[in-house]
Amino acid sequence: MYWLVVLMSFAIAGLIITGIALEMRPVASPLRLPRWTKPAMGTQLVVFVGAQLGLLLLGVNDVFAQETGSAVEGLEISTGMGLAIIGAGIPTGLSTIGAGIAVGPIGAASLAAITEKPENLGRTLIYLGLAEGIAIYGLVISILLLNRI
Repeated sequence: MYWLVVLMSFAIAGLIITGIALEMRPVASPLRLPRWTKPAMGTQLVVFVGAQLGLLLLGVNDVFAQETGSAVEGLEISTGMGLAIIGAGIPTGLSTIGAGIAVGPIGAASLAAITEKPENLGRTLIYLGLAEGIAIYGLVISILLLNRI
């Protein structure tokens, strides 16, 4: 299991060091790369995410091979209980992502509307509140699911 953590740490540290090196280069000197280093950023991202998923899939056997000896309030947590708790947290995560995607354009549009007509502040706050309500709905669903476990 430790090899997985070390490998992922090296991958992340390499990305950070590369970003810092590219950021610190002088502005006047253009970045001259050989022809073979011109792949699109999307391809690099897909390869990186694929490698991380591969590492996770290879490391799952190491995680499941360990004994489950943790106890919470006298109850032993099994693999199924752990997956149920993760499943209860998924609605909050996904709804928060959705609320973030919704609030971005609404916030930008509301700032533009308030700049032109300041009396529209109340309406724009209602629209922002509706978009943020998505995250609250996901939190409520997660709480209801946790009560069922």
